Amino acid sequence: MDHTTSVNPRPTLTLQQATKVIEQLYGVTITEISTLPSYIDQNFLVVDKEGTKHVLKIMNSEESKRTTLLEVQTLAMSFLRQHEVPAQTAVPTTTGQLMSMEEIDCGHGVQTYCVRLLTYIPGKTIQRSQVTMQDLYHVGKLAATVDKTLQQVSSKMVSPNLDVLLKYDTLWSLLNIPLLEGYLSVMDGDPLQEVVKAVIEQYKSHVQPKIISFQKGIIHGDLNDQNIIVIPIDTGHHEVSGILDFSLLVNGCYVFELAITIMYLMLENPSPLDVGGAVLAGWESIMQLNDDERDSLFLLVLGRLCQSLVYGRHNVKKYPDNKSYILTTAKSGSRLLVKLWELGKKEVERKWFSDARTFLVSK
Repeated sequence: MDHTTSVNPRPTLTLQQATKVIEQLYGVTITEISTLPSYIDQNFLVVDKEGTKHVLKIMNSEESKRTTLLEVQTLAMSFLRQHEVPAQTAVPTTTGQLMSMEEIDCGHGVQTYCVRLLTYIPGKTIQRSQVTMQDLYHVGKLAATVDKTLQQVSSKMVSPNLDVLLKYDTLWSLLNIPLLEGYLSVMDGDPLQEVVKAVIEQYKSHVQPKIISFQKGIIHGDLNDQNIIVIPIDTGHHEVSGILDFSLLVNGCYVFELAITIMYLMLENPSPLDVGGAVLAGWESIMQLNDDERDSLFLLVLGRLCQSLVYGRHNVKKYPDNKSYILTTAKSGSRLLVKLWELGKKEVERKWFSDARTFLVSK
């Protein structure tokens, strides 16, 4: 996400500051605390004197200004957990609040940050796990289940603020692929820039006219390989133990969720072209794509890949101290983009849809 500000919005609390915040807000005594990776927020793993683990999440100061949006995201997490979707959820403060706005000085003046203490989910990110195609089928199924469950939010999750999800707009939305053009200078001198330009042009001509027919609702918006936690089960398979980070929750298009999930799960997989069919089969066991969505899937996957590569380079200039995390996609993402582009829409879709049919027949 990109917000212009004169002060770095990324929180940089010391371990002592983070410990003090937890003890004051939650009344728990911390015995261990360590940092966890994050894009432009700050995360800590904490252990209390009973041995219970939690994650302290400090939102960046720009996102923290969107208090209504943060409230809806936090409520959606709880709603999913109540409906047996393994979402990470917020722990109430001593006064019963699920989030708290705190004024903290990280060394560049006092700023207001949204603070939440979240449940700890055991396991590893799917990025660091050797998952099977069967596992990926189940991830696709869970991604669709998340969105299907969120369909109920507007009727069951009583919040007058749900319309904030309609108004929320971010550079990362797959509606906003054309906005990449304003950031292409970060790729000057890189031959990949021409591929990105071509993806944007094809998106504008082939995808944009079809968006009106896409099925819409509330989506997680960022089911990437670092926001899905898995644990190993029998015979080398894994199951999802948790879904993290609802900061891109939005009223969007369901096929966007599918495209984002496929893209990120391809990144570290030794057989990236096999991923799409398995995830698609899982998704369609819950929600069927229509013809326009099917015809747009390839370019939506490429669009998200381009966003990740371009905004990654842009944000590294803003947050050089977090370079390794921000450029996580860059290593394998550049190779993947070239590979998919060279194979072309027709060939990749033929494989995905053929694999998905085979997968469903064998189920």
